[in-house]
Amino acid sequence: MPNDPVTTAGSRGAGGLTGRIAAGPDALLRAEVLEPQLRFEIDALLPWYVQLEKVLLLEYRRLGLLDGAQVGAVADLLDRVTPEAVAREAGESMSDIAFTLERHVARGLTAVPPAWHVDRSRNDLQAAAQQMQGRARLLECAEQLIAFGRTALRTARRGAGLVMPGYTHMQPAQVISPAFYFAALCDQVLHTLERLESVYRTADASPMGAGAMAGQELPWDRARMAALLGFTEVRTHALRAVAQRDWALEACAEFSLLGVTLSRFVTDLMTWGGAGYGFVDLPDHWSGISSAMPQKKNFPVLERIRARTAHLGAAYTAIATGQRSTPYSNSVEISKEASAGVPAAFDTVGSVLRLFGAVLENLRFREDRMREACESEYLGGFTLANLLTLRAGVPWRTAQVAAGRYIVQAVERGLSPAEPDGALLDAVLAAEGHTAQNAADLLAESMSVPGALTAKRSDGSASPDAVRSLLTDQETAFDAMEKSWHGRRAGIDAAAAEVDRLLAGPEGRQEW
Repeated sequence: MPNDPVTTAGSRGAGGLTGRIAAGPDALLRAEVLEPQLRFEIDALLPWYVQLEKVLLLEYRRLGLLDGAQVGAVADLLDRVTPEAVAREAGESMSDIAFTLERHVARGLTAVPPAWHVDRSRNDLQAAAQQMQGRARLLECAEQLIAFGRTALRTARRGAGLVMPGYTHMQPAQVISPAFYFAALCDQVLHTLERLESVYRTADASPMGAGAMAGQELPWDRARMAALLGFTEVRTHALRAVAQRDWALEACAEFSLLGVTLSRFVTDLMTWGGAGYGFVDLPDHWSGISSAMPQKKNFPVLERIRARTAHLGAAYTAIATGQRSTPYSNSVEISKEASAGVPAAFDTVGSVLRLFGAVLENLRFREDRMREACESEYLGGFTLANLLTLRAGVPWRTAQVAAGRYIVQAVERGLSPAEPDGALLDAVLAAEGHTAQNAADLLAESMSVPGALTAKRSDGSASPDAVRSLLTDQETAFDAMEKSWHGRRAGIDAAAAEVDRLLAGPEGRQEW
């Protein structure tokens, strides 16, 4: 790639960066490792490195090591930094973004201030830049989760007046509603958002001022630097600040857990969309076909979503094994290689949520098929046992046995749940030494499909009233989450604006 500014300059700059080695990186090392890494960092991390350099300028000014003119000259060049300009310096900077940015700014200065970058390490600078990028991605992820959760909430409300079978052990179990089912998805999304707040707190503790590993030799005001970078806390222990990438490990762990959960909901939709069920459908533009079987309508988008959730588990495994058994200190293995798959994990989460959200928006409920499935099964067995106990005084376990025996014999006689046989229930009860008045009425009530929902009375149940209340509470929770996460973003933006204000004021350029 002779025209690529990242690759053209060779290794002649090593002597200007260090007295320890006389030559820059080997061409193979540069091509296989350093140049791809620098391209990624220029694309993803450069704005954060620039922001860090601005805050360092303010700290040098506070320490009295740079005057207003020096701060202003460096700040002006930082404001004009572009990815293309920085890339042109790569060859003489060992393809390292910190060295490259330093050299780019230095070339534009009439005289490089002697104290600029004194007592500075790449370790905490790199950790902070990566953390700031991770923090931004976490904000983006939270916003995507909230948008997806609201879509799930709308889907739930569309199914509020419908009935469908709920399943345990892959068998029809009780009558529920699509609203009840998708409210569970909303609840899971809210749970992930709550857990993501803990991850964000980890990413919201600034490592700046930790130095290489043991702290710094100048009295840096780490709390002030943290605030100017939009962090709310300082990662106080210097070694931990540069040795850990907890935020990335924890984020990937949460993505893996979310992927497991979402895959289960997708599996249900794949099942319910099959011909044996036919409970849900997708429009043609979200469907696929078979090349050989013209009768088929497939839903490959669901397969794509479920498969992509597996990548989230793989991302966590990669970073966890990448960090495992490494020394507890800063290293390239931790800071770069172990975390190499983290950006892709954020990308995958976004893709899964966008695709799944689109599926939910376009999902069509087949009311007739869902109701027929409820009416064809004896889903009121639990209710029948309850009624036998509460109204006929039959002991609970005996009531369970009697209800089960009635259903077995009714099926053997070819009776549907809508054909109550009071005499048969009387005979079953008599065999157990019990009787019940109006057995046929008990059967009709217990096997009623609409009545199966209204029979539920506890909070969080499939009762229409309970579901409506739950959905209202979930909407309120999403509103609160949105406000909270937007507040975090606003805080970061305000900190960046404050840095620029200070650089333009008495602490920065005004005196030059």
